[in-house]
Amino acid sequence: MSFELFIGSRYLRAKQKQAFISLITILSIAGVAVGVMALIVVIAVMAGFEADLKSRILGGQPQVILKRHGGAFSDYHKVLKEVEQMEGVEAATPFILSQVMLRAKGGVSGAVLRGIEPASAGRVMTTLQQVTLPDPAATGSSQNSATNIPGIVLGRELARNLGVVEDDIIYLISPRGMLSPIGHVPAMRQFRVTGYFESGMYDYDQTFAYINIIDAQKLMRMGNSVSGLDIRVTNIYDARNVAQAITSKLKFPYWAMDWMQMNRNLFKALKLERRVMFIILTLIILVAAFNIASSLIMMVMGKTRDIAILKAMGATERSIRKIFVFNGMVIGAFGTLLGLGLGLILCFLLKHINVHELAGDIYYFTTSLPVKLEFINVISIIAAALLICFLATLYPARQASKLNPVDAIRYG
Repeated sequence: MSFELFIGSRYLRAKQKQAFISLITILSIAGVAVGVMALIVVIAVMAGFEADLKSRILGGQPQVILKRHGGAFSDYHKVLKEVEQMEGVEAATPFILSQVMLRAKGGVSGAVLRGIEPASAGRVMTTLQQVTLPDPAATGSSQNSATNIPGIVLGRELARNLGVVEDDIIYLISPRGMLSPIGHVPAMRQFRVTGYFESGMYDYDQTFAYINIIDAQKLMRMGNSVSGLDIRVTNIYDARNVAQAITSKLKFPYWAMDWMQMNRNLFKALKLERRVMFIILTLIILVAAFNIASSLIMMVMGKTRDIAILKAMGATERSIRKIFVFNGMVIGAFGTLLGLGLGLILCFLLKHINVHELAGDIYYFTTSLPVKLEFINVISIIAAALLICFLATLYPARQASKLNPVDAIRYG
């Protein structure tokens, strides 16, 4: 052990008359620990929330969506084959999208209606794996028999708002009706509730309804046309490149958009919020760093004669600086390790212990806080804490190294 480390370790053990300095040291360690713990917990919760939100969004939303300028297109079979053969595309399915009004005995509600192909839709969006719709070819053409009424699948919250259960009959009213002598008449048709889906996103579950694409084409009077294609890619973070490749290959009037573009405002807000929280919580460590600097300055004042004797015995300014930098870094490192341990324990508890029930219309999670510890985040927090503590030691260490041994011995 070098003499700088030996003397520095002796200085950390304050004598009875220096108990106040020891108290400041303890408060400095506690301040750094609280700051590091708060940073780890908050950043882990925000990272978990973002990851959970992404998985829920991608469960009920396609990773890439393909549409045509001017609306629906009828040559979707050809386009579908071209898209499925492209590199990076895992699956694709056609869809019809429209806004409708749903009326049931329990009430009336607006909804976003999606017509889907049940056979292929589940390969594109995981939420649609829950959707079971009857084959329109098996229902016949008679509208009088209850068995011939087409099926509809509702979001769990939408079904609650309408007050319906499975096998209940609801009326679907579409603005795409027909012209009559008395004006525009909306299209209306009966549907039987065949099931529910639950994506975990309250907005989706209270807004979306699914029917077979053939029934949607008949209801919307679209013939053999569709609104667009839902596409699943092999790598979700490569979705933007795949969307650009699809647009380049199909050219105008087709265009594609990836899931990050569709939700860019939400994820930009989450990213900004995480950065702001990191900066705000770093201020806690900064306040603790001032305590470290104060502790070292008081230590320098109390050890003036010792410093003078060391310099008279041949200690260099660099050696004196090392002694006090070592003291400050020990305080910072101990506080950082303590905060790291407390932060990891708290993250574990938050992940495995359910918090009180949270309102689904406000929060996207309803049982426990999503926690995701990322190695890069933990390393960044530790590095930031140690860097701040190191910077806090520089001024006291420099002042100690600049002491004149003659004056220090004479007046110390």
